[in-house]
Amino acid sequence: MNKVTLGTIATACGVSKFAVSRALSGKSGVSEETRRRVLETADRLGYRKPLLSRRPVVAVLFEDPAHVNGELHSQLQAGMQAEAAKLGYDVQPHWLHHGDGIDGLIRTADGIAAINLQDAGVVRRVRASGKPAVYSGWPKPLDGVDTVNGTDRESGGAVARHLLGLGHREIAYVNGETQLRGRRERFHGLREMVECEAGRACHVIDWRRGETFADALDALLAAGGRPTAFFCSHDGLALTVVTEMLSRGWSIPHDVSVVGFGNFSTARDIRPPLTTIRVRGDEMGRSIIHLLHARLTGSHWSTAPIRYQIVNEFVLRGTTGPRPEPAHATAPKFETPSLAR
Repeated sequence: MNKVTLGTIATACGVSKFAVSRALSGKSGVSEETRRRVLETADRLGYRKPLLSRRPVVAVLFEDPAHVNGELHSQLQAGMQAEAAKLGYDVQPHWLHHGDGIDGLIRTADGIAAINLQDAGVVRRVRASGKPAVYSGWPKPLDGVDTVNGTDRESGGAVARHLLGLGHREIAYVNGETQLRGRRERFHGLREMVECEAGRACHVIDWRRGETFADALDALLAAGGRPTAFFCSHDGLALTVVTEMLSRGWSIPHDVSVVGFGNFSTARDIRPPLTTIRVRGDEMGRSIIHLLHARLTGSHWSTAPIRYQIVNEFVLRGTTGPRPEPAHATAPKFETPSLAR
């Protein structure tokens, strides 16, 4: 079978090789009709776009206004750089909170990795570039983009299964002040498992700016809630919960169990070490580059948008234990003198 070249496509379309080159690279200078015809012909003939003689560049755009994902972003970057080095790419990271100035980076990049982008204007500029892009974050329903994520909803279900297996029947999900899609997915996974049988309750604990976890917990206790286990939307919040529990005289895990999310340094440094969910940021980074490589080289992949999910890992440590029993049969569930502040 003869190799398909730009000349082959140009002859089939009745245009110049220059026009074919501009159309395939996403550059200006050709009409949208010509571009569509060239792309369809290239796909029909099985054209494989060669990588440029220079090292192709992947621009990595990080956005995290609250900086809670700093450790995860470091893992993502390490994974991307390791895989990019194997495949012959240069990685150029850019943090949006360091300033704008991304238009030049987008223009010169061959592919784009968009990490947790929430700024709609930046997303529009990435899409308008026409460059292959892979997103790590939550797209809109049926959004036609490639994404690589962890398994947030499944993680909530795994935590519920573990805590229910220990006998807990009233579990609180500590969401915090920040409202993010991934956090909601973890809660939905938890609630699906907890509320599927009678006699179980799932609370969500969040609070407004200026308030604290202690305030929200007091409100829950005043309303009659008596959770014996807490699942926190990230490890940083788990540290807050552990500190508050200890300050109230509750023992962990004898009186109350705590589970985090992320498996970051906080989870390993506290005592007892935190039971948590490990997010495989390095593997997510590697997969982002793999998917971009497939798009850039014209590998025989489906042209449909792809959703990659890297399965998280349950990490059992010392902050979870069996549900405590009431002091006697008539005592309100888990009501102790230390509840009062």
